[in-house]
Order: sequence, then structure tokens, then C-alpha cells
Amino acid sequence: MANKENKYKENVPGKFYVDDECIACDACVMTAEEFFGMDDDDGHAFVKKQPSSEEDAELVQEALDGCPVEAIGSDGDS
Repeated sequence: MANKENKYKENVPGKFYVDDECIACDACVMTAEEFFGMDDDDGHAFVKKQPSSEEDAELVQEALDGCPVEAIGSDGDS
């Protein structure tokens, strides 16, 4: 389970974030490219844009659900 105390600094503020358990598998980026980016230098994903509609939130939730190491959280600062 993701821990907001360990989230990457690249995450934009909001409900969703990626923490230091990320293995850079790229699954979240492939699922929700508009919302997730990849830091290729450090090898991890991050939330680059928070969802602004219910449809967007469902897509980000799908990425969260598909994360193989549970590195995406949904309890971040709003």
C-alpha cells in the first residue's frame, strides 16, 4: 500500500500520488498517460496532473488498481 509520507517530490499536489515503492514498470503511464509521467533519470513514475472529472478519476483509479507493487496512493493532500 502506498504511503504518502514516501511520495516523490515530482507528484503534483492532490489526492493521487506515487511513492518510493515504484519499480518504473510504466503500467500507470500506459493506462493513464495524461496523468502519469516517468522520471527516466531516477527510474520512477509520478502524478503529473490530478483528475478533474469523474471520468478522469476512474482512469487514474484503474492505474492505481493495476499497479503491481501498490505504489500509487489515493489519500494524498487535496
